[in-house]
This record gives sequence, C-alpha cells and structure tokens, in this order.
Amino acid sequence: MARVSASSDVDLDTLWQAFHDAVNMTSRELRDWLQTQSASEGSDEFADQSGTDLGRGVLAVLGKRKTDLTDDDLVVMRRVVDRVDSLRGESEEPTPGGNDRWRRRLMNIGHDPLKPA
Repeated sequence: MARVSASSDVDLDTLWQAFHDAVNMTSRELRDWLQTQSASEGSDEFADQSGTDLGRGVLAVLGKRKTDLTDDDLVVMRRVVDRVDSLRGESEEPTPGGNDRWRRRLMNIGHDPLKPA
C-alpha cells in the first residue's frame, strides 16, 4: 500500500482533525467494544477479526501516525467522518434512554455519542 504523498490533493491536516473529532473512543475502548459485539457462543472469530471492516479500519488508523497513512486509510477516515455526521445529525439527542441501535452503529466506528465532548 502506498503512503500518502505530500503532493496529494487531500487536505490531510483537515481530514486528520475531523477524523479524530469524530472518533472519540480510544483504540482500547473500540477494540474491547468490537470484541464484545462479535462475541457469541458459536463465534470462531479471532480478536483481530472482530467487528466490521470499517471498525477494524478505524483501529488501524488510530494506531498510525499521520505520516504513515495510506490511501486506503484516507478512504476509511472520510467514510467515518461522513457516517458520524450522517448518523448524529442535528435531531438525535445523545441520552442514555435513547435509541440503542443508533448508539451501537456509531460505536462500531469509534464514536460514543454518550461520551462528553
């Protein structure tokens, strides 16, 4: 996988910041969440295969420095920022009694809507 070049059309600093604003869970919190969500009696998944492809992509990006990002990482970052913005919207209030399915979808990509800003 090719690393992102400095001459790339991407405003890397802006995307990096937007991604880290959207992803408010630590890599440990996200890894634990994905493993918990994937756990079942009949599950044969290995810990590093837990969660969705996008969730695992978020974990990979969280473990990198900005200078080590690949083009695939940028795709993951854009998708996460867009998805968090889309799912959060303006109308959803993050409350403990709110929509649990909505919260799980966000947490699967590293955003806990109940976590203080």
